[in-house]
Amino acid sequence: MALNLAHQIGSLAGTQIAAEVTTGEQSSSATANVSGVRKVPLANLRCNAPGEALSPPMLTPPLTPRSAANRSAMMSPSLRPDLSAACQAYGTLSPLETAEDSSASVAWKEGGKKEEKKGVPVYVMMPLDSVTNGNTVNRKKAMNASLHALKSAGVEGIMIDVWWGLVEREAPGAYNWGGYAELLEMAKKHGLKVQAVMSFHQCGGNVGDSCTIPLPKWVTEEIEKDPDLAYTDQWGRRNYEYLSLGCDTLPVLKGRTPVQCYADFMRAFRDNFKHLLGDTIVEIQVGMGPAGELRYPSYPEANGTWKFPGIGAFQCFDKYMLSSLKAAAEAAGKPEWGSTGPTDAGHYNNWPEDTPFFKKEGGGWNTPYGEFFLTWYSQMLLDHGERILSSATSIFDGAGVKISVKVAGIHWHYGTRSHAPELTAGYYNTRYRDGYLPIAQMLARHGAVFNFTCIEMRDHEQPQDALCAPEKLVKQVALATGAAQVPLAGENALPRYDEYAHEQILQASSLNVDGSPVDREMCAFTYLRMNPSLFHPDNWRRFVAFVKKMKEGKGARRCWEEVEREAEQFVHVTQPFIQEAAVALMH
Repeated sequence: MALNLAHQIGSLAGTQIAAEVTTGEQSSSATANVSGVRKVPLANLRCNAPGEALSPPMLTPPLTPRSAANRSAMMSPSLRPDLSAACQAYGTLSPLETAEDSSASVAWKEGGKKEEKKGVPVYVMMPLDSVTNGNTVNRKKAMNASLHALKSAGVEGIMIDVWWGLVEREAPGAYNWGGYAELLEMAKKHGLKVQAVMSFHQCGGNVGDSCTIPLPKWVTEEIEKDPDLAYTDQWGRRNYEYLSLGCDTLPVLKGRTPVQCYADFMRAFRDNFKHLLGDTIVEIQVGMGPAGELRYPSYPEANGTWKFPGIGAFQCFDKYMLSSLKAAAEAAGKPEWGSTGPTDAGHYNNWPEDTPFFKKEGGGWNTPYGEFFLTWYSQMLLDHGERILSSATSIFDGAGVKISVKVAGIHWHYGTRSHAPELTAGYYNTRYRDGYLPIAQMLARHGAVFNFTCIEMRDHEQPQDALCAPEKLVKQVALATGAAQVPLAGENALPRYDEYAHEQILQASSLNVDGSPVDREMCAFTYLRMNPSLFHPDNWRRFVAFVKKMKEGKGARRCWEEVEREAEQFVHVTQPFIQEAAVALMH
């Protein structure tokens, strides 16, 4: 394929391109659903009037003409020859040529200073199994072709899960960075920045999990000896996705506390990749719970325990959490409140009105006991975040990277009074209380970024009988982060390839909410996820246009159709190369 591609593109450009030799790789498969397409023009955007001359399609700003020789000299060294030739034949400069000048990132520099640039940079999440159990890059040929395709589209960088269960799998303090060292060097070669996720959770059991990566063997051995190290519900069901925060500060892991283990892991990552920090690696997202999110595992999908849109269940029944609850109740002068968590809060798949605790009239959540319990439960989560962030900011101080924390977009039953699913997850957010401002304030104290999901969703797309309201939730979070003066970044919660979702992301990322500064935008957006469906010709064309619009920022005045025409021309010229990436990912 590479030889044919080089021949085709070389002929198109009138130059001979050398074939690229790549090695074989492991096979894998991936599937994704493509949502329906509905095109809704953005407001206040202008297309060329009828009869008005259109400028030549370009993915980079018009620049002073240069000779072909000069154009070649200006090409990014990381751009493969066949794509460079395609861009020349197309009559444009390389999309990489001005990447540094046109970067839309918000760079948070040392000393708390920030340098703001227009637009929202787009990152793309890598497959969960990008590094194999043997600590090598999975599907290396596919990864190389895909990274090249992403860079050609103007993507700022990629997000990589750095799994605790792979790197420190065999023994405490024995770190194997092999696959990650290779993957990060690949990203550097292609000129892509990296958001590295310190994934201290298990992979498997959550929405979109396509593989299984358990916690390190020596950690699971300790859990087998002491099952209370795992989160536990009122029926005694253990959750092994992430260690219970109740034991954060106890030396339960072969003489170390969980927080010490997380800190040692981050320190080892820093020391091993210090040559890439601040240049290639620009962000460290610190995992703080299941799916890497700051929350309790209140809605586990494994074994059919929970199904959308159930309210979930409280996870505070291990002995360490109950010990803390007992102490808090005694301190409050109500020792009778400390023996157990709520036992009238229903089951995982109940709805709020099915339960005495969450019902709107006379529900336990709105009583003195309910307020005490929910305050303790949510504060335990905030304290957990505080402890790990203190370590992270100290470890990466002066390294030139941003620190971020991911918060779940729990939008179902948002229209009820109790907001039950948010409460069981640890977010004390009700009709009468803002549960996201305390989280934003905690992140602000550490200079961290608030990363939020469900940015692509619209209220009317979700089941209205469950009173889902993702748009209202995103607005609340935007206001909370604005009030706390903490940067907000976003992700889509589910794979989407349609313009309708892209337009919603554009709108949400512009942060046009009451009380927000006119020039405020999200500091980054991470797209879920790289897979063969993304490289489908129609999906790829829409994605290229989406990246372009995001980078232009909310002040842009060009309509979606105009940008998509440019994208269509670019995709047409580079189609063989994109095909190579898609085919490689599927084999």
